[in-house]
Amino acid sequence: MNNVFDKLINNKYSAAWLFIFPALLGILIFIIIPLIFSFGLSFAKWDLLNPIQFVGLDNYKTIFSEPVFYKILSNTVVFAVSTSVFGVIIPLVLAAILNSKIRGSEFYKTAYFLPFITPMIVIGIVWQWIFDPNIGLLNKILNIDINWLYDENFAMPALIIVSVWKLIGYNMIIFLSSLSGISQNLFEAAKIDGANSLQVFKNITIPMISPTIFFVVIITAINTFQVFDLIYLMTEGGPFDSTNVLVYAIYKNAFEYFNAGKASAIAYVLFTIVLVLTLIQWSLRKKLVYSEQDN
Repeated sequence: MNNVFDKLINNKYSAAWLFIFPALLGILIFIIIPLIFSFGLSFAKWDLLNPIQFVGLDNYKTIFSEPVFYKILSNTVVFAVSTSVFGVIIPLVLAAILNSKIRGSEFYKTAYFLPFITPMIVIGIVWQWIFDPNIGLLNKILNIDINWLYDENFAMPALIIVSVWKLIGYNMIIFLSSLSGISQNLFEAAKIDGANSLQVFKNITIPMISPTIFFVVIITAINTFQVFDLIYLMTEGGPFDSTNVLVYAIYKNAFEYFNAGKASAIAYVLFTIVLVLTLIQWSLRKKLVYSEQDN
């Protein structure tokens, strides 16, 4: 037995497969097989208890015939786009400021990053208190009276605020690491030529870190389209489905309405949306990414 193992270790290809086999096995069991099963389930009716019944495209027809689905889809797009825009622009500006070595920059980096590593359950509880219409800190500070999480017009903006706040630290650290790789000679040459801070940021900083911006935009967009925990903890899709999103609809259909087939169909609608969005972004990379424009 030891001789066989030794031979496997000595053969570089066999050794490579031996060491990556556990990871491949985990991917197969927990990702690939569930993906295949859920795709088949999207064409079936199943309440998790009775036998699975094949229904063809009925689940998809039901989804696209329900007005509430389009409201949920609209909520998802609004949340994802808003969070992606503010969750990229704000960290980028903050990273540029902190990269200029202002006093206390290390403290600010830590402070901004803390929300990202804070468990979502804690964030949900704290922000529910902040948004509370009676004793909430936000209404007290602004001297206003808004039912943030209980008003159709304000519930979604409130969730976007929390989501952006949590994202800022992570995206900012990524931008900071990219900014540190830019040669200082470029900035010095720009200053000699008389460029001001805004011109340096626009014509040097943005093009040089455009690959990082492109990466952050894609990752942020994908993650925001899959938001669940924030909705579950703070609003449960309410009021009146004003904060209901696709992933939360998948959860509700699967584990509250026991309609696994419809839940799977919604999941593949979401998969298609994210795939198309990613392909569009990837196709635009040569126009958006400076290093790609040179090729």
